[in-house]
Amino acid sequence: MSAIEVILVDRHDRPTGRMEKLEVHEKGLLHRAVTVYVFNSRHQLLLQQRASGKYHCGGLWSNTTCGHPFPQELTQHAAERRLQEEMGMCLKLHPVFELSYNLPMGNGLTEHEYGHVYFALSDALPTPDPAEADGWRYASLAAIQQEMQDHPQRFTPWFLHTFSRIPAAFKAFTAQ
Repeated sequence: MSAIEVILVDRHDRPTGRMEKLEVHEKGLLHRAVTVYVFNSRHQLLLQQRASGKYHCGGLWSNTTCGHPFPQELTQHAAERRLQEEMGMCLKLHPVFELSYNLPMGNGLTEHEYGHVYFALSDALPTPDPAEADGWRYASLAAIQQEMQDHPQRFTPWFLHTFSRIPAAFKAFTAQ
């Protein structure tokens, strides 16, 4: 993995510094992140199966894409960049909510993130980068919720943690 710096933040998302991404995850420091959820016209969510070669959570199912803004990069731009890099999709993203979590990932790594969550609506099909994703699928929110209850080990910890907020947020988003 190349040395990519991320933005360290306080609990109010105010920048406090920068550090290399893997070191941040090893130390469990709070840093800024972006998370994208793409829905189709049937209100199904586009899931990504993380590439098995990822340094954590490889092979697990998760939201459409996620990542970290570079220092001096706007969160919206970072979300759009990561969607293009991971899934080959250029879409208009809409900020929906922010949240913070501190979750162990295994292998001595922790996701302690202040996350900016974005939604998009599109029937475009992804063309994922194989270094980023092993697969993708669309699924209804109800089917995802059931699969999470039956097989939580198939999903990333942050997706399991955040998903409970997604149905209500999506309902509000589509009512606009």
